[in-house]
Amino acid sequence: MFYRRILFRAKIYIALSVLITVVGIGTLGYIFIADYGFIDAFYMTVITITTVGFKEVRPLDLPSKIFTIFLILMSIGTYGYIISVFTEYISNSNLVKDLKDRKVQRKIEKLKNHVIVCGYGRNGRQAVDRLKSHGKACVVIESKDELVEELEFDESIYTINGDATIDDYLLKAGIENAASLITTLPSDADNLYVVLSARQLNQNCTIVSRASLDESYKKLKIAGATNVIMPDKLGGAHMASLVVTPDIMEFINRLAVDGESADNLEEIFIDDLPLEYQTKSIYELDIRKKTGCNVIGYISPGNEFMINPSPDMKLQPKSKLIVIGKPEEIEKLNKLF
Repeated sequence: MFYRRILFRAKIYIALSVLITVVGIGTLGYIFIADYGFIDAFYMTVITITTVGFKEVRPLDLPSKIFTIFLILMSIGTYGYIISVFTEYISNSNLVKDLKDRKVQRKIEKLKNHVIVCGYGRNGRQAVDRLKSHGKACVVIESKDELVEELEFDESIYTINGDATIDDYLLKAGIENAASLITTLPSDADNLYVVLSARQLNQNCTIVSRASLDESYKKLKIAGATNVIMPDKLGGAHMASLVVTPDIMEFINRLAVDGESADNLEEIFIDDLPLEYQTKSIYELDIRKKTGCNVIGYISPGNEFMINPSPDMKLQPKSKLIVIGKPEEIEKLNKLF
């Protein structure tokens, strides 16, 4: 697609150059052959190549008539080339697609704190579905045309058809203003390129990368990935856990963060709370009484995880609370805080 656009632009530039050349030749020809002034010569050239049928400035002599025939033939060839270029462009649906791509690009440029997903394979699809359930603005970079066509039916997702390992496509996806990036490309090497580029373009972006090989884990972390997920390894561990501790795993599976089950987990950013709550203790927040949710975890500003924190613990800036509750309780929590 990118190369087709470059080729089309090159053809347009050639056509315009030929048209300007024809106008120049016509103007100069009438000046020197028919002894016209510049304005008269330019006028004669325009009415000749456009075949509007206006009357000539004055009757033409034989050399001028021959030159006019030559000029008309040149202009017909030029028009034919220009029409063929535009016909080819429109027949390939490039015009409509370009207009749609520009509209999507303008919307992406306005996004702030959105999530970029690189690759719409099995893992990418799952990530997008989960992001949509949370109402997160999402931009997908996908190189396969058939997957891009599938995504275009969902207006809630912004799609860019391109190679995520190329910086230009990350910039088009708004990496500089993105809060997070998820790269789920099949190749660990490609994911490594994406992580390196994304980290250079946005130092504060949370980057989650997929990995297939154990040796890729460390490389991706060094490159700047915040988290590295190995789906195959996680899948095997999960299946083993279903055999060793089935009841515990069933309980965990019943917990969700997408609002589809009876019990849900929610993350509360302390800095997002009203000022009067930001210096209180967990007990003083009284979340259980006000909403029905229970506080089950606390993440300190230094990213230290505490399970079942003490009610007397004072909240700190840049910390988080993890709460559990039913969908209606979570909704009440979001409205209250």
